Amino acid sequence: MSDTFVVVGGDAAGMSAASKAKREDPELDVVVFEKGEWVSYAACGMPYYVKGEVEDLEDLVTVTPEEFRDERDVDIRTGHEVVGIDPEGETVTVERDDETFDQPYDHLLIATGASAIVPPFDGLGLDGVFTIHAMNEADAIENYVTEYSPDSAAIVGGGYVGIEMAEALSARGVDVHLYEMLPHVLQPFGDAVAEVVEDHLREQGVQLHLDTAVSGFEGTKHVERVVLDDESHPADVAIVGVGVEPNTDLAADASIEVGETGAIATDEYGRTNYENIYAAGDCTEARNVVTGEPEHVPLALTANRAGRAIGQTVVGDPEPVGEIAGTAIVKAFDLGAARTGILDEERARDAGFDPVSITISAPTRAHYYPDGAELTVTLVADQESGRLLGGSVVGREGAKRIDTVATAVTASMTVTDLKNVDLAYAPPFSPVWDPILTAAKVLEGKVADE
Repeated sequence: MSDTFVVVGGDAAGMSAASKAKREDPELDVVVFEKGEWVSYAACGMPYYVKGEVEDLEDLVTVTPEEFRDERDVDIRTGHEVVGIDPEGETVTVERDDETFDQPYDHLLIATGASAIVPPFDGLGLDGVFTIHAMNEADAIENYVTEYSPDSAAIVGGGYVGIEMAEALSARGVDVHLYEMLPHVLQPFGDAVAEVVEDHLREQGVQLHLDTAVSGFEGTKHVERVVLDDESHPADVAIVGVGVEPNTDLAADASIEVGETGAIATDEYGRTNYENIYAAGDCTEARNVVTGEPEHVPLALTANRAGRAIGQTVVGDPEPVGEIAGTAIVKAFDLGAARTGILDEERARDAGFDPVSITISAPTRAHYYPDGAELTVTLVADQESGRLLGGSVVGREGAKRIDTVATAVTASMTVTDLKNVDLAYAPPFSPVWDPILTAAKVLEGKVADE
C-alpha cells in the first residue's frame, strides 16, 4: 500500500505541500482537511475586494477544490475539521456535520494558519464591527458597506490591515479615522517610513489618532461610536486589525512543541518534535536569517515556500524550508512602503551587533526624466563587520527595490558589497547611482568613521 500524507488546512502552506508531494510521487495518497469552504485563496487581496478593485471574491481563489481533485488528484475535503491528533497512533480525528471519524496517516502536516486577534473590547458583537482575516469576513464587510453606505469608519490598528482598509473605505466614500495605540503606524517599518506614510494618510483625508487606545464600541444594534478612555467618536462601521495569532491549540493538545514565540516550533525541514509530523505557514515559527533566532512572521511567501519544501521532504528528498528576513511591502494610497531584516537598533544590539544606520532620500529616475519621485531609504549595518542587517524604503514609486536589500541581507553581504553591486541603469528606471546604492555608499562612510 502507498503511504498517506494528511494535511490539516487548505490554504497556502497546506496546498503547496499537497500539490508538490503529489506531483513528485503520484502514488502517494494525499488527503487535505479544511474546516471552511475556501482553499488556496489570496488573503492579501481582500482589502482590494472591499475597495472594489477586485470585482468578485472568487477572483482571489488561485485553485478551486474541484481543480485540486480533478487535475491534481488531491483528495481535498472542505467542511471537515480536524479536532484531534494522536501522534502515537498516527491518526487524526475529523468532524464533519454530525459525523466523526479517524484518518490514519504516515506523514502529517499541520497548516492551521492564524486568526485575527480579538481584543477584549466592549461592543464587539454589534453589527458593523469586523475583523478581516478570512474570506467570509471580507465578504461581510463589502456587503455591509454596500447595504448601509456608512458615513464614518473607525479602524483600530495601524499595521498592514489598517492602512489597506483605510484606503479601501476611503475609496468607498467613507470618512476614515485610524486609531493606533503606539506613537506611529507600521511600527516594524521604522520611524522614517512611518512619518512619510502618516503625512500622506493625512493628505488623503484619513484622520490619525496616534498614541490612542480604544476601549470598545457603542450602539443599539449597529455600531454607532468608537469609545476611547475619555471620549467617543462617531463610527458607522469598525474594522479591528491589531494583528494575528497562530492557531496552535490542535498541536499543543497533541503535545507538539510550541516555541517561545507562541507558534509551533520546527527544525530546518519543518519537522516538529515528532519525526513524521510537520508544520508550516502562519501557525509556525521561522528562523531569522540575521539573528538565527526563531520568530513568528506570518507572510504569504514564507508559507508557500515552506509548504512546497515539506511536500518535497515527505516524498524522500529532504529540502529545507528556508530562513526569513521578514521582508514585507504595503500600499498606502499613492505610496509604497517596504522593509526587510533588522531595523530596530535595540533588537540588533540584543542579537550581538553594534548597529549604525542612515536615512537618505534620492530620486527614482534620472533628474531630467519625467515623473520620477523621491525614495526614502534607511539601511542598518553592524559597525564592526560592516554586515548589512536590514533596511526600509518608502515613496510613490520604487518600493520593490527592497528586494535588492533583502537579497543582500539574506546573503550576509556588507554595505561595501551592496555598494558595488552592478545594478541596471537607464533614465526611465533609475539614476546612475540607484537610491539603494547611494544609501549603501553613505552608510559605508559612516561605518568607516565610527
